[in-house]
Amino acid sequence: MAIAVFPDGRWMVTGSYDKTLRLWDLKDGVVLKKMEGHSYIVETVAVSRDGRMIASGDVNGKVIAWHGETCKSLTQAIKVHSGVISSLDFSSDGTILATGSYDKTTELWSTQTWQVEGNPINCGACVNCVRFSPSGELLAIATDSDIGIWNPQTRECTAKFEAAINRGDNVSLTWTSSGTRLLSLGGSRDPMIREWDTSTWQQVGDPWSGHTDSIYALAMNSAGTLIASVSSDANVRLWQLSGQRAIAIFKASNEMYRATFSVDDRYILCGGKDNNITEWAVPEYDVLEDSPREQASDVISNLFLMPFAISSRARILYQWML
Repeated sequence: MAIAVFPDGRWMVTGSYDKTLRLWDLKDGVVLKKMEGHSYIVETVAVSRDGRMIASGDVNGKVIAWHGETCKSLTQAIKVHSGVISSLDFSSDGTILATGSYDKTTELWSTQTWQVEGNPINCGACVNCVRFSPSGELLAIATDSDIGIWNPQTRECTAKFEAAINRGDNVSLTWTSSGTRLLSLGGSRDPMIREWDTSTWQQVGDPWSGHTDSIYALAMNSAGTLIASVSSDANVRLWQLSGQRAIAIFKASNEMYRATFSVDDRYILCGGKDNNITEWAVPEYDVLEDSPREQASDVISNLFLMPFAISSRARILYQWML
């Protein structure tokens, strides 16, 4: 259900329908730790920027904080929300944890005391994703109805806009490393990627089209030049950020829900409905300034190199909710 990679790229933590978290060695593909404490499906996980903390949220609205190295729990399961915790994110300095929920609120927690700071942010619709900007000065919140940009200190909403069309959901968000762009993902009624200028909150160019069903996640390489997107259409697309164009398409065996780049940016790791994490090789490519964005090199691959176990029902809950 959830994947988060540590900043140094050595480890990965996953959350599952089996109510556990597991810590993986990305070099050898083996489980290092099994983390138990949740009594319900683990819906989302996050790792702090320094790798010292892990947070996990479940479908019963409870969150647990874990030590990033020992994987021992720092807290008991804390009842945070009345609905599913759909998204977690640490601020850049690791002092605040944001929790977003289907109960239409976002809470901000002190990681020193594990107490709520201030009043909840009332978002007006089910929260699908919360993401701090790289500087930590802004918090972007994607809901079923809009995207809100909030000052986490003052709780002031500095911008709000509708991204998806046709009453589509705003599924997820990704900031570029510079903080000058925000990317938003659409659901099944609007399977597009949109790029937003964070100085004006105006859309940059046309939507990135190609997926035919809900886009569940984006991953960005360390250079901030390439983006991988995964969808329930069983395609993994590799995009060139500067040209807003797909440069490769990988045909998966089933729906894909999560993705990340390897630490050397040579591979894309994807998890999905086939119960495995699949490793795809990033192809060599040339940047062609006047190539049409629709032009993509069809890279068909089946590199089943890292058969990590993942939940066998790893999206039924989302499909039921939708």
